[in-house]
Amino acid sequence: MALFGRKNDSAAPAATVEADPALAALTGAYTIDPAHSTISFTVRHAMVTNVRGTFTEHEGTLRLDGSAPANSTATIDVSIASIDTGVPDRDGHLRGADFFDAETFPTMAFRSTAAEQIDAETYRVTGDLTIKDVTRPLSIDLEFHGSATDVYGNERVGFEGSATILRSDWGLSWNAALETGGVLVSDKVKLNFDISAIKQGPEAA
Repeated sequence: MALFGRKNDSAAPAATVEADPALAALTGAYTIDPAHSTISFTVRHAMVTNVRGTFTEHEGTLRLDGSAPANSTATIDVSIASIDTGVPDRDGHLRGADFFDAETFPTMAFRSTAAEQIDAETYRVTGDLTIKDVTRPLSIDLEFHGSATDVYGNERVGFEGSATILRSDWGLSWNAALETGGVLVSDKVKLNFDISAIKQGPEAA
C-alpha cells in the first residue's frame, strides 16, 4: 500500500487511480509510541569502527491521509539529554558544548514539508531538521511496514527508515586528529528511525 504520493511524471499519461479502501482506512492522527520506537545513530570512530547510540526520550505525531497520501505529515522532537551510547563519559561529552550543548539547545526537531512515493516499497519524507540553532532540509527514506490492531485494541502503523547527514552542516564540527592520520569522529552520521505510532482519531492530514 502507498502512504505517500507518487512523484509527478509529466511524460506519463493521465490516469484515474481508484482509492484503496484499506489505505483510506488509515487516515487519521497518530502519536508515536516511544516505548516501541527507536531513534538512533551510527558514526565512525577512529576511522576503524562504528559507535552506535540512541535517543531514549522522544515524541512525535503523524497525520496520515489515505485518500491524498502526499498530504501526510510528521513531527518529531528528541531530547538531546537522553543520548545514550553505553559509555557515560562519552555521553557527557556529546551533551556538552563541543557537540550538542544540550543545556542551551535541549531539543532536536524534525518538521516535514513534503512526502512522495519513490517505488513500490520506498517512500521519502522531506522536512526541516533543527539541531542547536541550525535548521536545514533533510530527506528520510522510509519503508512502510503496515498496520495492525494490538492486544489492547490500539490501531498501529509502523515505519522504518534512515538518512545520512554531515554533522558539520549543523555546527557539530568538533574533532581530534589521529597520529596515524584521519580524525577521531567521522563527519558522516547515519540516522535511523524505527517508528510505531498509535491512531488517536479520524482527523485527516
